[in-house]
Parts: sequence; C-alpha cells; structure tokens
Amino acid sequence: MSSGLEHLGATIDNQVHNVNIAAEIFTRYGDFIHGIIRCKVGDDGRVDDLFQNFFLSLVSKPPSSNIKNIKGYLYRAIINDIIDDTRRTDRYQSQMHGHAKHLQYSIIEDSPENALIEAEEMNKMFECIKRQLQHSEAQAIILRYRNNYKIKEVAAAMGVNNMAAWRYISKGLRKIRRLLRKRQLQ
Repeated sequence: MSSGLEHLGATIDNQVHNVNIAAEIFTRYGDFIHGIIRCKVGDDGRVDDLFQNFFLSLVSKPPSSNIKNIKGYLYRAIINDIIDDTRRTDRYQSQMHGHAKHLQYSIIEDSPENALIEAEEMNKMFECIKRQLQHSEAQAIILRYRNNYKIKEVAAAMGVNNMAAWRYISKGLRKIRRLLRKRQLQ
C-alpha cells in the first residue's frame, strides 16, 4: 500500500516540478513565445489558444536542463506545435466535410435564410429535371450534381459502368440545355 502512495507522491512532485519549469520559461521568454506564435499564425484567437497549449506542452515534456540555445529550442518547439495544431484542424475539417457529404448536406457559409432559399430552389430544379428527362438520365444528373458523386460513384449507385453513367449525364445535360434555349426563345 505504501509503495502506491509513494509512487503517487513522486508523480505529483514530478508534475509540480514540470509546472515550475514551464512557469519559469514563460516568465523569462513569454513575450518571445507569444511573438513567434503571433508572427506565424496571425489569428488572435488561435494565438491565445496556441500560447496556452504551448505552456501545457512544456509541462508535459519540459526541455532538458543541458540545452545550450533555449530560444532556438523554443522556436523549433513552437513551430512543431503550430504544425501539429494545423494538421489537427485540417483533419477535423476534412472529417466534417466528409460527414456532411455523406449525409448529403451542403456546407454553406451564408446566412441560414439564404441557405434555405437556395436548398428550395435546388429541390425545384431537380424535380423539374425528374419530370423532363428519362429516369436514368435524371438519376445520373441528381447523383452527380445534388449528391456530389464522382462518375465512378454514380455508376456504382446505378449499377452500370462508368461510360454508361457518363453518357446518361451528357445526354441529360444536352436535353436540359435544349429546353432552356427553347424557353429563352419563347
């Protein structure tokens, strides 16, 4: 029992020691650290987050006491943290776009009212396509342009080869263009 408590005490002492090292570094080099982050990132909200995360990074892995060029070490560590954060952010955004695509939602950075109007107009347009074209042509166009499927995905969803899917889309688009020209002439 006592060895478990001794281990816990040693762990806590080690963490306190690491916090003290990080605090000392931030006291001496805080402006330098903040300046490098601001120079490399620019976005104030992200700068503050990265600044705080860098402190935690130093707590979890403090620099060795035998480092000769502490500013060089800090600069490299800051750059690595920024790169890691950018990769995490990019990965997260990519996953969210993938989920949105999978759920067939469009990601619109406009106002919710405009997004709703745009979605209604798109639905009307695709309903018109369904009425004006043969089923296979309409299905191929809807899969391609509403669902953002690649040709290979359209073909797989329709159970045809890529060339057939491409022909359905091309033929359907030609018919739509003809219909639009006729309506313009009227």
